[in-house]
Amino acid sequence: MTGSGLAAAVKPNVLLIAVDDLNDWVGCLNGHTQGFILLQNGANHVYVASHGWHTGFIIPAPQLQGAIPELKQRFDDVAYIEIGWGDKGFYQAKKITAGLTVRAIFWPTEAVIHCVAIPTDPEDFFSTSDVERLCLSDGELSSLIRFISESFSRDHHGNVKPSKNGLYGDSQFYKGVGDYHLMNTCNKWTAKGLESAGMDISPTFKLSAGSVMDYIRGSQAVRDAVGRNRP
Repeated sequence: MTGSGLAAAVKPNVLLIAVDDLNDWVGCLNGHTQGFILLQNGANHVYVASHGWHTGFIIPAPQLQGAIPELKQRFDDVAYIEIGWGDKGFYQAKKITAGLTVRAIFWPTEAVIHCVAIPTDPEDFFSTSDVERLCLSDGELSSLIRFISESFSRDHHGNVKPSKNGLYGDSQFYKGVGDYHLMNTCNKWTAKGLESAGMDISPTFKLSAGSVMDYIRGSQAVRDAVGRNRP
């Protein structure tokens, strides 16, 4: 067989590598990728905060207050509001006891929502906590706010029901919808909220703060790739 015939008969193995700098993916990241979900490229900044065992959302106050006017009356013109859902007894307790912990874990208990006024940048306000920023589209933010709004218990007039004063800062408890128990924790509630915003997360086993925050941080390899390729 001639050289030309051999070349025609043998098909070379070719590996095609396509490289994308991911600039079309990062939207509002502005060159900073640490702590972001890469495939969310909207203009609305929403945060998820972990305080060790508990996670919650930090939402721009004007949009949240538009859906829940009572929060406007309570917190007025604040920049953000932190929202957390959890067990009534455990969440509101001044001192955590073994009895409260066992009750919260093994018996379905009433839920409450904790709202905190955040007057400044959430990452500065919670500088000792684990805070991750998301960039949501208007539709994604609306879906998340709808989920949060439906988590508040309401009276027969449709108004949310305030409870005790909150734990820290300018804060307030409200009566919540649903029961807290081992398989329905505050962190699962956060995961459900992320799912409502269109994220591909399964809330079933997102029972710990770490599991939620690990999901948000996403693939370390992809984040590193964006960091290497950003200008």
